[in-house]
Amino acid sequence: MRAAFTGAAGGSSPAPWSGLNLGLGVGDAPERVLAHRESVGRWLGAPLVFATQVHGAGVRVLSGEDRVARSERAVGADTCGEYDALVTAEPGLGLGVLVADCVPVLLADPEARVVGVAHAGRQGLVEGVVGAALEALLGCGARADRVRAVVGPSACGRCYEVPARMRDEVDAARPGTASTTSWGTPALDLPAGVVAELRAGGVEQVVVTGICTLEDERFCSHRRASAQGLVTGRFAGVVALG
Repeated sequence: MRAAFTGAAGGSSPAPWSGLNLGLGVGDAPERVLAHRESVGRWLGAPLVFATQVHGAGVRVLSGEDRVARSERAVGADTCGEYDALVTAEPGLGLGVLVADCVPVLLADPEARVVGVAHAGRQGLVEGVVGAALEALLGCGARADRVRAVVGPSACGRCYEVPARMRDEVDAARPGTASTTSWGTPALDLPAGVVAELRAGGVEQVVVTGICTLEDERFCSHRRASAQGLVTGRFAGVVALG
C-alpha cells in the first residue's frame, strides 16, 4: 500500500498553474496534465483513476474491470465519471482526489485490503461524502476500527472566511465546523468537520496533516490565487494497494 499528497513543485506547467498541476479544466494544456498524472501513477506503482468532482456525495467502487480498462486506455484517461469519492479493493489500481483548498481524505483498511479517497469541500461535507466513502469501504469488507484515515492539506479554520449565515448553516449540519479567522471574522474549519464525521463512523486512527493551503505555498490554493486575480492548478491525494 502506498499513499501521498502531491505538491506544487515539479512538473512542467508554467505560471499561473503549479508545476505539477494535476487538474483538467483550469486552462492548462491537457497533454501536460495527463503526463503529470502518468508520472504520479508511475511513482505510486499503479495507473491512477480520477473522477469528475461535483461537490456531492457520490461514491464509485472500482473493480478489476476498471483496472483493465484503465490500463488499456490512452495515456492519462481523464475521468471515471461524476463522483466525489472512490473506493477499491483491486490491487494495482490507484485512486486520486483533486483539491486546491477542499479537504482530501485518504482511507485504508490494510487487513481487508481496501482503500478509498474523498473530496470534502463545504457542500460535499454537508451532504455526507466522508460517511458515504466510509460506508463503501465497509461494504468492501473493511472494519471501521481498522480503517486508517489521513486528512490532507486544505484551507484551515483560521483562514477559510465565509459569511456568518453560511458558517451557521454548515455548523448546524456538521457540528464543530464553525470557526473564526485569525482576524476575527466568521469562518469554517472543514478539516475539523471531516474528523468529526470519521469519528462518528467509528474510525479511531485519524491523522491530520494540519497544513493550510492558503498559508503554505507548497500547495495549490484556489482562494489564494483568486485573491490575486489568477487561476491555479490542482494537487492530489493518491493511494493504491500494492
